Amino acid sequence: MYTESIKYDLGSGVEAFSTRRNSVLPYPVIQGHQVHGAKVAVIDRPDYTREELEGYDAFVTALSGVSIGVRTADCVPILLFDPARQVVAAVHSGWKGTVLHIVRGAIDVMEQQFGCKAGDLQAVIGPSIGPDSFQVGEEVAMQFKDAGFPMEEIWSFRGPGDGSPMSGGHHIDLWKANAWLLESAGIPAGNIRCCGIDTYTSADLFSARREGIQCGRIINAIRING
Repeated sequence: MYTESIKYDLGSGVEAFSTRRNSVLPYPVIQGHQVHGAKVAVIDRPDYTREELEGYDAFVTALSGVSIGVRTADCVPILLFDPARQVVAAVHSGWKGTVLHIVRGAIDVMEQQFGCKAGDLQAVIGPSIGPDSFQVGEEVAMQFKDAGFPMEEIWSFRGPGDGSPMSGGHHIDLWKANAWLLESAGIPAGNIRCCGIDTYTSADLFSARREGIQCGRIINAIRING
């Protein structure tokens, strides 16, 4: 049974969405073979294959009518739009990509190659694992500290837990971590939206932590209307 995708309003002239478990893509979406790295690809033609985009986790384009996207199942998708210069980006920012500040890399490409200004950008943080569900080991929490994140804002320690899944232990708020990256890159807080949907607790969205790594993937896409 078809399920409508989650749609985002980033302004006129652009479409952005995240699929649900039974959603159908309305048109082809250029995607890469993601590796939890920090490489950013500029999409300058409409016929890129996934094989050509091996090792890329973020995509930027100014082509109208060409949809770019990233695949997630708990990792954080970030979609960016510059209404002034008609440029879009799709970023796959799992915890490793967040530690690597990948979204800043995408913004750098938008600024350096397309003349974008961070202050003009509109951003949405799509469905991903929420702070109550993202329990991590101390070694992961330390990587965020070493990468310069404001730990008082994004980290919590919740004690021994009550035996239920994800209770207790160290927790990282990837939504706040990526919002901090966006703001520190110069995007106004008022231009940043977080859909606030936790994939781990949402049955209609794929979650690798809940279902296993072989589960399906959410497609998070954006395109400038042709």
